[in-house]
Amino acid sequence: MERARPRFRRRLYIAGFGTLLLIFALSLPGPLFSPPYSPALYSREGELLGARVAADGQWRFPPGPQVNGKFAAALLEYEDRRFKYHPGVDPIAVCRALLQNLRAGGIVSGGSTLTMQTIRLSRQSSRRKAGLPARRTLLEKAVEAALALRLEIALSKDEILALYAAHAPFGGNVVGLEAASWRWFGRSAEDLSWAEAATLAVLPNSPSLVHPGRNRALLREKRDALLDRLRRRGRIDEETLLLARAEALPAEPLPLPQLAPHLLSRILGEQAGGPDAPSRIDTTLDRAMQEQADRVMNRWARRFAENGVMNGACLVMDTRSGEVRAYIGNVRSPEAADVDIIVSPRSSGSILKPFLFAAMLDSGDILPASLVSDIPTRVGSYSPENITRNYLGAVPAASALARSLNIPAVRALRRYGVGRFARLLRALGASTLFRPDDEYGLPLILGGAEVTLWDLAGLYAGLARTSLLPFARETQFFPPAFYPQPPQPPPAPAGTPETGRAPGRQAVSRAEPPPGQPRPYSPGAAWLTLEALAFGTRPGEDAAWQEYAGARRIAWKTGTSFGYRDTWAVGVTPRWTIAVWIGNASGEGRPELRSAVTASPVLFELFSAFGAGEWFPRPDTELGTVEICAASGFPAGPDCEKTAEAAAPRRSPALPPCPYCRTITLNEAGDRQALAEAGSSRPLVQKKWFVLPPAEEWYYRRWNLDYRPLPPPETAESPGKPASPPLALFNPEEGSQIYVPIELDGSPGRVLFAAAHRENAARVHWHLDETYLGYTEFFHEMESRPSPGPHTLTLVDMAGNTLTRRFEVLARADEG
Repeated sequence: MERARPRFRRRLYIAGFGTLLLIFALSLPGPLFSPPYSPALYSREGELLGARVAADGQWRFPPGPQVNGKFAAALLEYEDRRFKYHPGVDPIAVCRALLQNLRAGGIVSGGSTLTMQTIRLSRQSSRRKAGLPARRTLLEKAVEAALALRLEIALSKDEILALYAAHAPFGGNVVGLEAASWRWFGRSAEDLSWAEAATLAVLPNSPSLVHPGRNRALLREKRDALLDRLRRRGRIDEETLLLARAEALPAEPLPLPQLAPHLLSRILGEQAGGPDAPSRIDTTLDRAMQEQADRVMNRWARRFAENGVMNGACLVMDTRSGEVRAYIGNVRSPEAADVDIIVSPRSSGSILKPFLFAAMLDSGDILPASLVSDIPTRVGSYSPENITRNYLGAVPAASALARSLNIPAVRALRRYGVGRFARLLRALGASTLFRPDDEYGLPLILGGAEVTLWDLAGLYAGLARTSLLPFARETQFFPPAFYPQPPQPPPAPAGTPETGRAPGRQAVSRAEPPPGQPRPYSPGAAWLTLEALAFGTRPGEDAAWQEYAGARRIAWKTGTSFGYRDTWAVGVTPRWTIAVWIGNASGEGRPELRSAVTASPVLFELFSAFGAGEWFPRPDTELGTVEICAASGFPAGPDCEKTAEAAAPRRSPALPPCPYCRTITLNEAGDRQALAEAGSSRPLVQKKWFVLPPAEEWYYRRWNLDYRPLPPPETAESPGKPASPPLALFNPEEGSQIYVPIELDGSPGRVLFAAAHRENAARVHWHLDETYLGYTEFFHEMESRPSPGPHTLTLVDMAGNTLTRRFEVLARADEG
């Protein structure tokens, strides 16, 4: 007997040692789970914004670091009460299951712990992936027990519980606690009630219980029984129990949030198939702002749809950091709703004008107050027009920008250079200017190029950052970012190499200025441009914003593409940059598509919702003071009557003195320009006079009633008498009635107007009613096809001499 005891102990030690060898010999698969996960988009607060079903058709989210406390308590009570104490295998549960199975004459209980169930889920997943059927044998059970012991050594209890919760089945194609919470209850697992947690706790054991119209009574019975057990254990009080039992069971699966579907599609499209293919996608989006932007955009979209305008998009970003807070790629529309407009190239309209304005401030071509021409202009076959179809003659450059006048912008681009401006736009971040520079031509400034809402937001924010950071010497133009900035590592000790960023995030983790690139604008030019943009005419209720004390200031610009296909509105403050597009994704034009009544109201409602914040501080170190002519806005010259002070970029080249003011000699009455006469003793008057060129003056006088044209000159033969006009019009005669000729092929012909000028090289500008026909030099003949009815023909030469002739075109009998 005494000999048998050592032998028994030896065998027991060998068995125990062998079991330990078996446990350590069985290595855990690495990783334990490798199924495809549902790509899930999260806000900066960690809230779910949207998700897609996994590649295998299951809703399955990656495991999180922690499990909801209510669910954990309910699950442990239902499945494994001694989970926190056993080493992976529960001997008490095994013995209990053995007795139950013997009494029942079959397997009615497995005695598996949550750790063993986690191993079983892992092995079943691997067998399914290999196309093999699941196995339920004693040997498989033994392997699961051994691996469970091994898993307990490798992971903590919380990590094991998180693995189980993330991969357990919850009915239908729902796998994992987070997916189940959203599909069955429409909320995150963090927000589950006790009733919901208890419902989900009983499902992995019998996932087929949750099915609309089937097994509802059994599911309620199991849930309520579990709630009763939790009450007896003291986990919930009596009131909580009663409220929980009164809650309804889940019915149909609920759709997951789809707050930023276009951003999710964009990310998946950019990273599909790569090593960094995402599962959990953390972004910089703000859920509340995303929801608010979505509501605003779709409310306006329903109104626009009544006029056949079906699509819209907006981007809201933090101006300083470039982080995107709201991304509405398109509205919910029956037409082309899946198209992400934010990254779709569209005709720019006039939305790029501020960047030419700022560049010309820095190059010394303009000052904010300097007059620029707004007269009928033709360059070759290109004849641009203002959206209002009228001309101001001359207008301050800042006002031309605020009013978005097309003629001054085209003339400015011609002076600055198309190629030079195109290269500047590419340097700023306009990624869609892929054609050669000469193919764009002057229409580049009015919609001849394609841009994206994404690039535009980056460009306007870059202009704002340049003003906000006057001491930064590198460019502040960089694209927006929707990935959060990764935590910055502590500085490396001296002499140690710097470490790179996390793989796959080098290009997209955060918008950052390219190192080493100089800033394209001075802070002074950027601030002056933003100041000019703050004075555009706002739509609707915001039109009288300047009348209110403390009214919010927003630098904003609109654009409407040719054919009324695209409307843009971009606004920027130190706090937010908001870009809006309204139109049809198909490219169909609509007469109602004008930025003043579509994109602009949306822009200002978004600013009302998010708050404009403070205005840009004046960068005094980057601005100088210039004495300017009060009439022309150019640097004051010796002939300027009144002067004023104005700001200009400190380092920009100086403009030449005012070209419009001159000192003239008048007769004693002051109503005629006096001729120089040798030896004459008659009294003369010297006076400073603001004189525009004839073409500019002709339009300027109509809008500025205080403008005084030059007095006419005296004749040399008779001082004190007005000079004879240098213009003569041969036809038509005053008050005549004429017919428009018919060509030989029956088509309408043209009327030939003919004139003469005293000076052979004089340039004469021709106007028929409100329409500019062009100009002539040397030979003054002009063709036109006036419509039936009364007309006025007006000729203006370079000295401002004007000749007007009224006539009437008669309708032919065949014209009705």
